[in-house]
Amino acid sequence: MRKNSIKNTRINEEVHRELSNIIRAEIKDPRIHPMTSVVAVEVAPDLKTCKAYISVLGDEEAQKSTLAGLRSAEGYIRRILAKNINLRNTPEVKFIMDQSIAYGVKMSKLIDEVNHGQERKNGSDEEE
Repeated sequence: MRKNSIKNTRINEEVHRELSNIIRAEIKDPRIHPMTSVVAVEVAPDLKTCKAYISVLGDEEAQKSTLAGLRSAEGYIRRILAKNINLRNTPEVKFIMDQSIAYGVKMSKLIDEVNHGQERKNGSDEEE
């Protein structure tokens, strides 16, 4: 796999910022959950395609409807992106659901449960 150049990293950051703003402020689709965030963006070196990893804070139904809403608005999003970012080619955006935030929250809860279990066990041992 190729290492990202400084130029590609800057483009990724700029597209990430603009996509976040577009999803938050521009799109009025009721299917898109208000707690939708863009986790990461990978723009291809030739600027033809872009993978946008999104995360939705909600149940599985909210995630599916948000993904469907974003996929139906790909053309509109690309047009706004072309207007706001001056690139040679405006990348075609593909949205991919990212479960890393939900996974991290789940793991954090499990770790907290284990820690509380250890504290209770240690507390009962000291009483005896």
